[in-house]
Amino acid sequence: MTIPYAIRLDDDRATLANVGGKGAALAQMARSSLPVPQGFHVTTAAYEAFVEENGLADGILAALEAADPDSPASLQTASGTIEELFLQAEIPPEIAGSVANAYANLPGAKPIVAVRSSATAEDLPDASFAGQQESFLNIEGAAPVLDAVRRCWASLWTARAIGYRARRQIGVERLSLAVVVQCLVPAEVAGILFTANPVNGRRSEAVINAAWGLGEAVVSGQVTPDNYTVDKETGKIINREIAEKKAMTIRVNGGTETQPVDDDLRRAPALTDEQAASLVALGVRVEKLFGDPRDIEWALADGTFKVLQARPITALPEPMAGPPESWPLPNPDGHYMRASIIDVMPDPLSPLFASMALPAIGEGLRRTLDEMIGGSLSLVDNYLVTINDYAYMSASFTAGDLWWSLVRMVPTLPRLLKNAARHWEEVALPRYRQQVAPWADKDPEAMQPSELLEGAQALTEAMGHYLTTLQIDTLGIAAGTEMLFTAVYHRLIEREGDPPAATYLLGTNSLPIQAEKALYDLAVWCRRDEDLSAYVHRTRPAALADTMSRPEPPETVAARTWTAWRERFDTHLEAFGHSIYDLDFVKPIPADDPTPLLHTLKIFVRDDKRNPHARQRRLLDRREEAMEAVRNRVGGLRWKIFNNTQRWARKHTRLREDSIAEIGLAYPALRNMLLALGRRLSHLGAISTAEDVFWLEHGEVQELARAVERGRSVESENEHVQERKRQWRAEKRVTPPAELPQKGRVLGIKTDAFLPTSGEAHTERTLSGIGCSPGRVTGTARILHGPEDFDQMEADDILVADITTPAWTPLFAIASGIVTNVGGPLSHGSIVAREYGIPAVLGTGVATKRIGSGTEVTVDGDAGTVTLQDA
Repeated sequence: MTIPYAIRLDDDRATLANVGGKGAALAQMARSSLPVPQGFHVTTAAYEAFVEENGLADGILAALEAADPDSPASLQTASGTIEELFLQAEIPPEIAGSVANAYANLPGAKPIVAVRSSATAEDLPDASFAGQQESFLNIEGAAPVLDAVRRCWASLWTARAIGYRARRQIGVERLSLAVVVQCLVPAEVAGILFTANPVNGRRSEAVINAAWGLGEAVVSGQVTPDNYTVDKETGKIINREIAEKKAMTIRVNGGTETQPVDDDLRRAPALTDEQAASLVALGVRVEKLFGDPRDIEWALADGTFKVLQARPITALPEPMAGPPESWPLPNPDGHYMRASIIDVMPDPLSPLFASMALPAIGEGLRRTLDEMIGGSLSLVDNYLVTINDYAYMSASFTAGDLWWSLVRMVPTLPRLLKNAARHWEEVALPRYRQQVAPWADKDPEAMQPSELLEGAQALTEAMGHYLTTLQIDTLGIAAGTEMLFTAVYHRLIEREGDPPAATYLLGTNSLPIQAEKALYDLAVWCRRDEDLSAYVHRTRPAALADTMSRPEPPETVAARTWTAWRERFDTHLEAFGHSIYDLDFVKPIPADDPTPLLHTLKIFVRDDKRNPHARQRRLLDRREEAMEAVRNRVGGLRWKIFNNTQRWARKHTRLREDSIAEIGLAYPALRNMLLALGRRLSHLGAISTAEDVFWLEHGEVQELARAVERGRSVESENEHVQERKRQWRAEKRVTPPAELPQKGRVLGIKTDAFLPTSGEAHTERTLSGIGCSPGRVTGTARILHGPEDFDQMEADDILVADITTPAWTPLFAIASGIVTNVGGPLSHGSIVAREYGIPAVLGTGVATKRIGSGTEVTVDGDAGTVTLQDA
């Protein structure tokens, strides 16, 4: 059936293929008698005929060949070339006639209309394409409408649309564009309605953004709108935020412009409570029609609401509970801090990790102290606790603890310092590997539930013992030796103009650096095959990970090359895939999901200038030049002290990074066993997915495992699991206090030396932290909450995160600066940032909450500040 070039808005032929996503939704609402403005569609058939009759296809494809989604300039060039092709082409008379006739059938002599693009790859459940194509408002007359239609067609190829599709691997072969022409609503108030709360994910709440005038000011972000949160069932206002609405979009001379709002309207509510309730009721009708939550553009004129657009809400979060408002102490007289090993537990803990791993870590500390010193501290009984599901370390030292420290621990310190490195290399690490090995060789699918839980418990205890051993073997001594060397340098060596102390510790070949170099070497190997490198370069990391999990090669890559490539990447994962992003075993590791690694590898494939081998050689040269300069002017005892403390600090800095990189040795087998148990429980209906096992408490998992082995039926835990997830998501939104209660000192030592900066130290535009790697850089901040966000990172972005662990190291190769909530001069982020020669400010406490992703910031690693440039 041939589709006409123009059809009525409510025509039954108005499908996605014929009128695009926006048009299809409007047609469905019009057919259901929802209040949408009158109008018509210029179908995809018109676009395709226009392209075909003007012979534009070859020119479009030729322009796209040089378009690189990671190169804005190339996207702009391609877009400009295609736009010129469209502007010079003639609209065939039959298309022009159809559009003119449809326009003449609208009410009024010369109706004023809105002309909006509607692509076939638009308003989809997983990709809205919001703002990718153009709209033109306040258009009057058939000729101006035709001109607006042509400009809409050309906007299918804007730079942002080309890049958006390329990053999501949406092909252009069958891509087409329709145009919706509707009578323009002379809006007094307009805005957006979300039929589910986009902040907390609650489907029982609707959220309205409203401002004066046409909706373009709200959609384009030119005005801060009023915000109403409304209960969908009752229509009652849950929350109301009336903004100072400084700007509004109005109609002028065949177009629109933004003008200031009159003073008496700026603080006035744009909607009454009754109007808000009425709008939400309309939104509920739209939601029921489509069967899913909707992002609705609306306008209010003469007391009547009109729906201008209704797209699915993409990336709608799962529902969450209310955030915690108090932080009750487990012991009212206790003292708790988020420091030391808490650094690798930045998020609220999963129930299984909290109930299974925290006791294992406490027991590990008891064994470590007894083994290495003899005896233990009373605080070990409650060494790690949770407050609102965040991990805290007990700092409540009793008189007995202090006495034990003086008579047992202090006398052993010289021995511990002398033997620490050897103990880690010869005892702690080999023992950990031996404890993991028997379980790693087992097939989880062949094990009974109780055996799976036994193995998971044994591996968790092995991790806990290893982790606490590091606090004596590597973490503490690395801190001490670097502090000692820095003090020696400042007191005995440094003169004005000399390099910072960190320069003398550069060039360390730690395991995280080795992992990065191995990843770069993979990219170099990949570049040798043109077909493979082209495929890796153009394929999104998630899709690449999925393809690499299968033996069949892509169509464009030779089978032999693909097999060799997969073998090399698997070898890399065997060596480094156990590195953790977060201590909580609910989080996947690279061995489970290599997508984050592949993001960095893709950058290495296309950019051979980021060579870590060359960078390390440069750092070594800098270190040796600095050492030689000192040797030439300092001799005798001063040189000996300086040289010895430098070698000692450098050695233990490397051991610290190596030891942290091995924390996750147990995690591949541990996670495999827990997920295997989760699959059994899911199959029996106890939980929905295998991953839900992490949202059960240890005792609950034990009881379910026993029931399965005894053949008893199991009850569904889905309600508990979902409630815990909702609570976790709410807790994730708050910043946990670094110290409870705020004391400022522990055993006479000021806590600000190892805790994140307090809120009082920040200003509106400047965040304070600890300058951990020198230098100053201005760039685009990229907020990464975890490995799932790694693909948002672009070359030379400033990495902003809660923490960084060794698994984050590949991102340092492309970052221009580092900012974290947690950490200090001796943390992983600090040490690695110095190895990369990029500024770092750590321990800000609130960076991920205060800095918006995409914001321009200046990181000053010398002053320890982060300044928001466009705040």
